Amino acid sequence: MGAYEEPKETCGTICLKYLLFAFNFLFWLAGGVVMAVGVWTLIEKTDYISLLPSKTYAASAYILVLAGVIVMVTGVLGCCATFKEHRRLLRVYFVLLLCIFLLEILAGVLAYIYYQQLNEELKQSLKETMTKKYSQSGYDQVTQAVDKLQQGFKCCGSNGSSDWAESLYIRSGAEGRLVPDSCCKTPGQLCGLRDHPSNIYKVEGGCISKLEQFTLDHLKIIGAVGVGVACVQIFGMVFTCCLYRNLKAEPY
Repeated sequence: MGAYEEPKETCGTICLKYLLFAFNFLFWLAGGVVMAVGVWTLIEKTDYISLLPSKTYAASAYILVLAGVIVMVTGVLGCCATFKEHRRLLRVYFVLLLCIFLLEILAGVLAYIYYQQLNEELKQSLKETMTKKYSQSGYDQVTQAVDKLQQGFKCCGSNGSSDWAESLYIRSGAEGRLVPDSCCKTPGQLCGLRDHPSNIYKVEGGCISKLEQFTLDHLKIIGAVGVGVACVQIFGMVFTCCLYRNLKAEPY
C-alpha cells in the first residue's frame, strides 16, 4: 500500500483560509470592544444602575462581558483551526460562534425590551427611592448615587425639587435643609437651606428625564454593539462551513 499523500489545496480553500483568518483577527478585536463596553457600563455607571428598578440593564452588560471574553478566546481558536485545517477544531469553533451569536442577540433583545419599559418603571420607582431611601440607614449606596445623579445631570428631585418636601430625610429635619446639598449649583455644607432657582437646579421633568435619556443612550450602545457583532459573525459561520466542506476528512 502506498503512503498517504496529503491532498493539495485548491485555490478556493486557500482563499477561504485567509478570509477566515482575517475575519478571526477582526473578530478578536471586536471581542475586546464588546468586553470593554460591558465593563465600562458596569464600572463607570454602577451608581446609576443601583437606582434602576430592574436588573435588565445590568444583565445586558454582564452578557456583553461574557460574550467578549468568549469572542477573544474563540478568535484564537479559529486561527489555529484554520491554519491547521483541523476539522474537529472547526466544529468546536463553529459551535462557539453560534453560542456567542445567541448571547449577543440576547443582550440586544434585553436592551430593546428594557428600552420599551424604562419610562414607566422610572416614574414609579425613582421618586420612591429618593423620598424613602435617601440618607436613611443601610442605603449609603443609594444616597451616593442620588447625589451623583443630581450633581452630574444638574437636576433636583425625581420630577422636580418640590418632591423633596415628601422625603423622610427632609421631614426628619435635615438641619433645616429644604433640599439635599447635591441640588445646589455650587455645593456646600447647608447650601440646601435655600430652594430658590438661583441656588438650586430647576429642571423641567426633574432627574427622571435626565436618567431616562442617559439610560436609553447607553442601552442603544449595548444593543447596537451586541447585534452588530452578532451580524458580522454570520459571515464567520458561513466561511467556516465553506472551509469545512472543502477540507478532506482527517486520516485515521
